[in-house]
Amino acid sequence: MYEDASQRKFDVVLFWSLDRFSREGVRETLNHLERLTSYGVNYRSFTEQYLDSCGMFKDAVLAILAVIAKQERVRLSERTLAGLAKARKQGRVGGRPKLVVRRDQVAAHRAAGLSITAISEKMEIPRTSVHRILKESAGEAHATA
Repeated sequence: MYEDASQRKFDVVLFWSLDRFSREGVRETLNHLERLTSYGVNYRSFTEQYLDSCGMFKDAVLAILAVIAKQERVRLSERTLAGLAKARKQGRVGGRPKLVVRRDQVAAHRAAGLSITAISEKMEIPRTSVHRILKESAGEAHATA
């Protein structure tokens, strides 16, 4: 739709209601409507007469949607922070579990000529962790030299 809109293959997008146009939330929906407007394409809601970029309240509707989008972001952030605080109070720790690895063993396997993949498989840890451990070990060796 956006490709055709950018080429002005149509003038108006008509949707039944805003929630049928997009279900991505107010901010994303506002971005979609602004994108259409930037292409010179108008939009109209069939059931919500106030959502009409062809009418005289176009700027007012966009301003209201922008405020709603901002409030949605604030509420989402508040709910997220409240959820994290509640989880911490209950003793839960977020994030990935800590990886317990004997770093000296990783370095010893590497010194013995094992590849990153072989070390990863042998120690049952991700290859990226092997890379990181070896890089950190090399940095520590240079710092002490």
